[in-house]
Amino acid sequence: MPSASSAESDSGRPVPSSLWRDVDFRRLWMGQTASQLGEHASLVVLPLFAVLTLHAGSAQLGVLRAVGQAPILLLSLPVGAWVDRWRTRTTMVLADVGRALALGAAAMAAFFGRLGLPDLLLLAFAVGSLSVFFDVAYQASLVRLVERDQLVRGNSALEGSRSAAQIGGPALGGALVSLLSAPMAAASSALFFALSFLTIRRIRRAESIPERPEHPTRVWQRIHEGVRFVAGDTALRTVCLASAAFQFSFAAMMTVYLLFLPRELHLTGAVVGLTLTAAGPGALLGSLLAARLPSRFGYGAVLVCAAALGDGVFLCVPALRGSPAVTVPALLAVGLVFGFGGQLVNVTVMAVRQAVTPDGMQGRAAATITFVGMGLTPLGSLAGGFLAEKWGLRTSLLLTAAGMLSSPAVMALSPLARLGRELPASHDTPSTAADPQQGEPRAERRARDRGQ
Repeated sequence: MPSASSAESDSGRPVPSSLWRDVDFRRLWMGQTASQLGEHASLVVLPLFAVLTLHAGSAQLGVLRAVGQAPILLLSLPVGAWVDRWRTRTTMVLADVGRALALGAAAMAAFFGRLGLPDLLLLAFAVGSLSVFFDVAYQASLVRLVERDQLVRGNSALEGSRSAAQIGGPALGGALVSLLSAPMAAASSALFFALSFLTIRRIRRAESIPERPEHPTRVWQRIHEGVRFVAGDTALRTVCLASAAFQFSFAAMMTVYLLFLPRELHLTGAVVGLTLTAAGPGALLGSLLAARLPSRFGYGAVLVCAAALGDGVFLCVPALRGSPAVTVPALLAVGLVFGFGGQLVNVTVMAVRQAVTPDGMQGRAAATITFVGMGLTPLGSLAGGFLAEKWGLRTSLLLTAAGMLSSPAVMALSPLARLGRELPASHDTPSTAADPQQGEPRAERRARDRGQ
């Protein structure tokens, strides 16, 4: 009889006795960690370089952040349709290579003093575009690597790696901009993307992707299928609305926040990076508990309570005054609570989304939710810059922080709040009634997943 670590499921996937014994999952985890570390470092490096070196104003910073987030609005839907037809490993590898080259070129330009604001805008758009490809692909890749009953643990591990990136990325980016130079900061992000590329390309498990039909559907038809599927599911529709409310307000708040810390509280770039890392340990704790709390208190209760706690804590920030000895510990506490609540929401939402979505629709469902939720972030960043110019930093920070509470309110008023201790069942769609990835009817796979 084969050992537990070498046994295979009916779908042909290895089922290790522990998820961490799966070599390919470990490679995905390591590569995603490196990629997220580079991404979080660059998200701090570019704005701080603009503010501290190029002396960008509130409106210019809002434009920079909006340009970096615009690819989410422009590219998410077509990328989702393409990812469902491609191998996710190839997509992630190419995205990492592109980001490493872009940031490497920017580092050289900054070293010779030729990196201006227009170049920074172009760089932000290029890195943001490639990040859309990577993020959609890695969300779909887990479903192709692990079994359904391992989704929560797998997502918990991947989101935990994102927590590690939140710990190290902002601190590294802020410290390098403040203590060394912008070229070194950009080069560090490029190195992390290169490390991610080298790790993910070593994933050996062959992915089962849908066979291309004799008369393939157009990209826009596949996009329409994904949008229709998400819009027709109550849970996914609520996730879209709650995500849109949060992301718009959070983007506006962060634009004000990155101005508030150095200009109102007089914090250096290194200290700003330090305060931003506080979300990392909180998120790490949230990712560890995310595999347990939903099964004890229910998925709906965890979603609503965690979102209300994590989003509401930023209402304390506008009241902060005084020396860094007072404000920095308070900011660290705020970041810790925000990271904890936000990570619980991220892991739980991703598990619910993956559970109710057929395999052949995973990329499009993830992209549709990203498009609706994250697509408003450019507008939020512009709104934050506008508010900061017109109403001042403290008032704007209070308004945008209050706006973040609209997300848990949307979830609390929806059927999503009533989800119990078990994940909902997967839904069939006309285009995926027979799972193209496994050649097995979805009804049979659901029976197998339940152990029947």
